[in-house]
Amino acid sequence: MMARRHAGSIRSALAGGAVPSASAAGLALMMALTLAGCRNKEPTVLPPAPPTQGAQTPPAPTPAAKPLREAANVEEYKVLVAEHIVASNPALIFTHKLPPMLPAIVVLDIGIDREGKIHQLKVHRSRDDKASTVAMEAVRNAAPFPKPVKLVKFGHKDLLFSETFLFNKEYQFQVRTLAGPQ
Repeated sequence: MMARRHAGSIRSALAGGAVPSASAAGLALMMALTLAGCRNKEPTVLPPAPPTQGAQTPPAPTPAAKPLREAANVEEYKVLVAEHIVASNPALIFTHKLPPMLPAIVVLDIGIDREGKIHQLKVHRSRDDKASTVAMEAVRNAAPFPKPVKLVKFGHKDLLFSETFLFNKEYQFQVRTLAGPQ
């Protein structure tokens, strides 16, 4: 009803020459659409669900633990460890293409014992102390790792390998084992 009153006043303003005729049609259309959107609409209300006697909401199913696959060799184990580091540190990971010039590259020597615990962790190569700290904390945060079943040589305490962390300028990284060719 209100839209009709306003439309009538628009027509009278147009007839009285208050608005130039070239833009009158556009103005009238714009105001009519604006006012049409102002009408009151009743919200849709759904009826409440009928109460059930004695029924309890079943607990949400807990996600089953992801079965760990066993690595057949060191390269496969490095993939497992890299995936574990990435999954444990989502805020530190960047997934887009690597920049042409990497601000920091950190190579860590990582030793994982038969139980999947970190036995050794040291910086093998780095020129950026902050990036080294971020990489080492990411590895520590991801521990414990999958057990390196059958990969720790007889008489050795751990499986020792190197992993490279490729950093962007925000100190987020990609793990080289998973980065692939760029």
